[in-house]
Amino acid sequence: MAAALLANTLYSLGFVLEKRALTALPEVTIRQPARLLRLVLGSPLWIAGSVALASGFGAQLVVYRTLPIAAAQGIFVSGLVLLVLLSARLLGEETTGRERYALGAILAALLMVVLSLKDAGTHADTVGRGAPYPLILLVCVPSLAAGVGLYGAAERRSRHRHRAPTTGVEYGVAVGLLYGVSSLAIKGVSSYLGTSGLSHAVAGVLKSPYPYLLLFTGAFGLVMSQAALQRCRASLIVPVCTTVTSLYTAVIGTLSFGEALPHDPLRLALRLAGTALAVCVLLTMPKHDATPQEPPIGAKELTPP
Repeated sequence: MAAALLANTLYSLGFVLEKRALTALPEVTIRQPARLLRLVLGSPLWIAGSVALASGFGAQLVVYRTLPIAAAQGIFVSGLVLLVLLSARLLGEETTGRERYALGAILAALLMVVLSLKDAGTHADTVGRGAPYPLILLVCVPSLAAGVGLYGAAERRSRHRHRAPTTGVEYGVAVGLLYGVSSLAIKGVSSYLGTSGLSHAVAGVLKSPYPYLLLFTGAFGLVMSQAALQRCRASLIVPVCTTVTSLYTAVIGTLSFGEALPHDPLRLALRLAGTALAVCVLLTMPKHDATPQEPPIGAKELTPP
């Protein structure tokens, strides 16, 4: 629990620091990844944010060693509250009433998932330790293709001259799919920790698909997330990304790593209803920011005498 709360704090702080650094940089794009990397690596503030995110990655490894995947995701998403507070305080971002209701519904949905994790008077759900490699590749490769494809489609639509400003929901879903695969890979790596000597653990990890999935998601996720984070509000794009990542990891990870669904009807209903509610909220969130109203044609500006 302590490691999960620490990971929440580090992730939220890291995203906010990166967003603040990106606002001071020239516009970046995924079409120029080398330029993007050169710009962000020249920003000390961005590097500090990246160090915070990397530290959160280390804390996440500890969490996956001790908690079921669904439980871990429920705790991770609670960090959205901290993220919204930091975004308002350090970035001056404001969320609309509709967006605040949506974030509240997401938190309620994930609370339902957390409440489904334990039977009254019994032990917690078991922690899965391994998954068949063909199954991991079967679910991860199409997910990566879907994430990259969705991001590319959002980029093409955003270049239309008269298109309304996007809130970043599409970007958040796309990056969330990549980070969901990354989260499954982290879970896979954690299954090798502490099971044998260091040399055997390293050899086992290198023979698995997990480090290569992490390399792919790390490279593409970095470029995609920074370009999206610069043009969209962190207080909206990061919660969407986090929710997609958490739902993907909780559902796909639970099945892949053999962490069975609850047998109790009430717990099963809570988990399924929470997942469905979160998905419905994502589908109904506003896709565009409101554009400022222009003054009527012929209206005169009032200037002080």
